[in-house]
Amino acid sequence: MAADAAVGSIGLPAGRARFAAPATRYVAVPEDHRLLASLHAARSGDRLGFEAIYRSLAPKLLRYARVLVGQDAEDVAAEAWLQIVRDLRSFEGDWDAFRGWAARIVRNRALDQLRAVARRPVASAGAELLEDVIARDDTASAAAESISTVAALNLIASLPQDQAEAVLLRAVIGLDAKAAAEVLGKRAGAVRVAAHRGLKTLAQRLEQRSV
Repeated sequence: MAADAAVGSIGLPAGRARFAAPATRYVAVPEDHRLLASLHAARSGDRLGFEAIYRSLAPKLLRYARVLVGQDAEDVAAEAWLQIVRDLRSFEGDWDAFRGWAARIVRNRALDQLRAVARRPVASAGAELLEDVIARDDTASAAAESISTVAALNLIASLPQDQAEAVLLRAVIGLDAKAAAEVLGKRAGAVRVAAHRGLKTLAQRLEQRSV
């Protein structure tokens, strides 16, 4: 056939002509890259960009605050986000740096809350409360979170304070050892050790519960 001969003349097998557009390749963008783009947009005042970073990070920061201050976690987290919004334009860094910066704000607010509680006449515990605080959940918070999540937070909260914070910062918020160390004001090696010990203790306690 004339058409087949023409096709064969340009190097394609006769009778197998294919007239199709090249396939479009879609490359998945890693979540951290998307969130970094949202962070840049939020710093410029973009509402949708801020909503994206808030949806991603707020639940994790709330869990961190819950282990630190228990039933006051929502107040602490809200105050932290007010500061984050206020200072967001001055922040410089990538998504990992932002998570560490935000976690440090939450921690500072939590420590302020514990000091305020310690100064109240009715308070029976001092600032050492942070050393062995047990998370407490009100009805509204319990309804918003699954039972498994609350149980996990309570279990983490029963660890020594340095181990609980190391586990939360690394396993829940997702910081690396260096970023977590900056939040806690410690060496990265000390954070790695604390996180390892905390996870090991959690594994042992979970095993005991299953038995």
